[in-house]
Formats: sequence, C-alpha cells, structure tokens
Amino acid sequence: MTGNAESRVSARVAGYDADIPEGISPDAAQTWPPPELIESFLGSFDFSELPEDERTPEDQEAARQFRTVLGRFASGVTIVTCATLDGPIGMTCQSFSSVSLKPPLVLIVLAKTSRTWPLMRKAGHYAINLLAASQDALSTQFATSGADKFAGVVSTPGINGDPHLAGCLGHIDCTVHAVHEAGDHYLVVGQVQQLVEGETDDPLLFYRSAYGTLR
Repeated sequence: MTGNAESRVSARVAGYDADIPEGISPDAAQTWPPPELIESFLGSFDFSELPEDERTPEDQEAARQFRTVLGRFASGVTIVTCATLDGPIGMTCQSFSSVSLKPPLVLIVLAKTSRTWPLMRKAGHYAINLLAASQDALSTQFATSGADKFAGVVSTPGINGDPHLAGCLGHIDCTVHAVHEAGDHYLVVGQVQQLVEGETDDPLLFYRSAYGTLR
C-alpha cells in the first residue's frame, strides 16, 4: 500500500496496554491484539537481559524506531498448522512470503523462542492458512500462549494431514525444504505440495500493531 494507505485500511484496533496512535479512537484499546501477537510480529526488543551499561537510551530509541517504521508496512496474516502424533498444533504468523515458482517455495519467519516450531520441524510438514477479514479473533486465539488453540475451530485435513482451517482465503501445504538462522528468528523455506483456494477474497491485514481490512 502506498500514499494514503493509513486512510484506506479500516483498523479494528484495541486490547493492548500501549499509547494509542494519533487518529485512533480513545476506546480502541478494547480490540487491539494481545501483546504476544504484536511482539511475535515486530519483536519485543526487551533490553532487560542486557548488562546495565548496555541499556542505553540510544538502544531503546533505535528499537522504538525500528518497530514504528516496520509497523507501517501492511501485511496479511496466516496461521501455520501441523498434525503431530500428539494432536494438531498451530501458531499465528505474519511473516510470510513467496520465494520461488520453480520449484514452488514459500517462506515463513518464526521466533527462536517458539515452542510450536520444534514440533513442526520434527513432523517435517505444515499447512499455511491465509486468513480472511473476519478471522481476527482466530488469529488472536492462535497467538495466545497457553490457550486451547483448536477450541471451537472447524478444519479439514490437507494432503499431509495438517489442518485446513475453515473460512480462510486459501491453504498451502508444505514440507520443510530448508531452515536458516537469522538473528533471533528462523527463516523456514517450505516446498509447496498442494494449493487450495478458499471461497472468500477479503484478507485480514495487520498494520501499525492492529488488525485491519481493505474496506
């Protein structure tokens, strides 16, 4: 999005204990995504583990600016799911991109602190569910630690048995092709095994730490 993208994205923001950006209603804090979700997208930039003499105002200002500027990039939202011997697992993931057409490869970026990723890597396969505009609550559900992520969720198995969540824009079934370390994240390249189109065309967006839509 370019130009007046901010005015074209109708944000459904709230539920987060933070300063409300200029132009957003004072009651917006009721519907912001949870802190876990925002931090998984943009990083927490927690300097509490740094030695006292390294927690400088400059470091903290650099982190704030990093989050502020990157937060101005509107993206879609996905939920990555996997069928394991102990049952289905899943997590919300904003960092998704296509990589290659031949062979068909896609990329997801996952925090090294993720407790779900090691289980997915062991399974060797996963499904990427592209979320529709009405699925912001589902995104939050899969981003919340300790929650029963599949409670009330309707799904069907994909080619590898990984859950395809109902109501999504589409589903991408992958096997793990390569994994690269990058700072505090893993770059996970998946080889596409199957593509399934959904029945809706309106995507869920994430912009300036808030959910939004194109309309």
